[in-house]
Amino acid sequence: MSTGSYRESVAVGDGEVLVAPALPDLFEDRGRRSALAAVLAHKAIVIGAAIVLVITLMAVCAPWLTPIDPTAIAPLERLKGPSLAHPFGTDMLGRDLFSRVLYGARISLFVGFVIAALSSIIGLVIGLVAGYWRRLDGIVMRLMDALMSIPGILLAIAFMAISGGSMGNVILAITIVEVPRVARLVRGTVLSVRRQAYVEAAVASGSRSLTILLSHILPNTIAPIIIQATYVCASAMLLESVLSFIGAGIPPSIPTWGNIMADGRSIWQLKPSMIFLPALFLSLTILAINLVGDGLRDLLDPRQAGNG
Repeated sequence: MSTGSYRESVAVGDGEVLVAPALPDLFEDRGRRSALAAVLAHKAIVIGAAIVLVITLMAVCAPWLTPIDPTAIAPLERLKGPSLAHPFGTDMLGRDLFSRVLYGARISLFVGFVIAALSSIIGLVIGLVAGYWRRLDGIVMRLMDALMSIPGILLAIAFMAISGGSMGNVILAITIVEVPRVARLVRGTVLSVRRQAYVEAAVASGSRSLTILLSHILPNTIAPIIIQATYVCASAMLLESVLSFIGAGIPPSIPTWGNIMADGRSIWQLKPSMIFLPALFLSLTILAINLVGDGLRDLLDPRQAGNG
């Protein structure tokens, strides 16, 4: 029997051989099944994930759900009501609102997911450095505090005013806003973990700092980072829509939920659906992501379940 596989062969019947899985494999499979069962048993996670999945599929499948170009102008079709050709009607330039809302979902989801990933990675590195090397803690965290002292929307607007409107600049601006929050969360976790006996024992035994960070401290930051990433994603989508709504974000020629609402400001009394429809999709998406975040918080940190 191989020591690597830990499998046992048993002869039965006419020489047929059954291979029984090793005990470590069984325990690993049971652990995966129990974790999946715990996630599926949490209604908030299931409902939130289902809504996000549906909206994501609608965004991905937009070219097949509607053949109309979201930027195509049709003056003869301007301000039409809902119909088979235009389920959500048209705007003041005759552009199809249904296709614009679907393609707008692509922008919002992409911006939210990318900013959540970038903020988590950058904030993780900064938090690990500040929490473990105390000499750098004062300098790094004072910089984070300075960024957090400025309201996020004002900081993003200031950056966009300097850099100009584009999707890349919007992602960079909102990432700068969100990184300090992630960094402070990771730093707090590192400060708590580094006082544990097993970390102090690793330090006393002469283990390298990088080894201690990667082997003992980093795994304890994964759960808080995952939870925080969901809130960052929702916050980023909202900030992107606000920036686009006030004309400081993604260029108006690109269909986004914020741009669609901005276009409808002047005629909202005549056609309120131009504001309400993208706002409904935005609110539903943010609510769903927050549901997933709350569910993961309860699941990964049961101590916080009663404090949400």
